[in-house]
Amino acid sequence: MSRPFQIEIAESEEELKKRLQTVSSGIQKEKLQMLWWLKSGQVSQQQEIGKRLARDTSTVTRWLQKYRASGLSGLLKIKKAAGAKRKINDETLASLKQELETGKGFSSYGAIVEWLKQEHGQDIEYATVYAWVRYRLGAKLKVPRPQSHNQDEKLISDFKKTRNYS
Repeated sequence: MSRPFQIEIAESEEELKKRLQTVSSGIQKEKLQMLWWLKSGQVSQQQEIGKRLARDTSTVTRWLQKYRASGLSGLLKIKKAAGAKRKINDETLASLKQELETGKGFSSYGAIVEWLKQEHGQDIEYATVYAWVRYRLGAKLKVPRPQSHNQDEKLISDFKKTRNYS
């Protein structure tokens, strides 16, 4: 025989209903809905809550334990993963940004990979370097096309003036 289901909800029914109407996250809405059902007396068993929310009873139990331990704020808190450590540290990034801003720059992303390996001892993949330089730093490695030394400047300017852009 199982233990009787008992839980004390500190918040009022009106407060829970008001928060339920203003919350935007789906998971938070489910948790508040559960508490509101319990406070208003609409449900009396964990299995019934699980059926109404289409959640396993172990999930409902875990939510209720979290509410008992840390209250409403602890129940509604959404944890966010820290994420992976950056492959390029701040010092190297500042140095790379400074190098990109100089007139000399780099001829290719492969050259940047080699520069990072030689100057900073960091072996970073091409795709990572490309993503950092192109999207995060907003730099483009554009090099002007080579031009012949034998071109006539007057012919070029006349062509630009008379060219039809339609």
